[in-house]
Amino acid sequence: MGYFLATHLIQDKHSVALVEKDSALCDQLAQELKALIINGDGCDPHYLEEAGIEHADVVAAVTGDDEDNLVICQLAKERFYVRRTVARVNDPKNERVFNELGVDVPIDATAILAKIIEEEVSFSDFVSLLSFKRGKLSLVRLDLPPESPVINKALKDIRLPEQAVLLSIIRGQEVIIPKGDTVFKVGDDVIALTFIENEKQLILSLIGTI
Repeated sequence: MGYFLATHLIQDKHSVALVEKDSALCDQLAQELKALIINGDGCDPHYLEEAGIEHADVVAAVTGDDEDNLVICQLAKERFYVRRTVARVNDPKNERVFNELGVDVPIDATAILAKIIEEEVSFSDFVSLLSFKRGKLSLVRLDLPPESPVINKALKDIRLPEQAVLLSIIRGQEVIIPKGDTVFKVGDDVIALTFIENEKQLILSLIGTI
């Protein structure tokens, strides 16, 4: 996972440093990636310093061990004052602990896969895609049915819950960034950001039923 994440970040012109325990894997990574490769334990502050953590905007802990990922993120936050931490959650039962202990973005791959499968196989009008900011914010997708109260209305003419933001509308192959005069159509996939406690109000505003 770390290899593919680093590859994508490098392609997007980010500066990347990897810390990896396996020395043979480090040799392979050094040949394949334009990144700083450190052979060591990411739970050891010494190796994090070698990787230049004091200059990092984000630290991502994506090992297969939840305890290691949590320790790495806590070191990044509390010792090196990194602004943002992202952690892979291998056991879904640990996501609450990651949130409570200050990991900014805990990524539960199992839950994400379940959401994708749910979205593909169900006829649900509403799917919660991701929660973050310690479980306070929710990224959701709403599929507008024919009976939606907003069909053929402009965004400026509908009333959304407070602290809810419409990020995009997917209409066929088109991605629309909604503006005040954007008109909603049947079948639009609306991606929205809201506080979790406002999800029901958002559904009522855009779909009409829960």
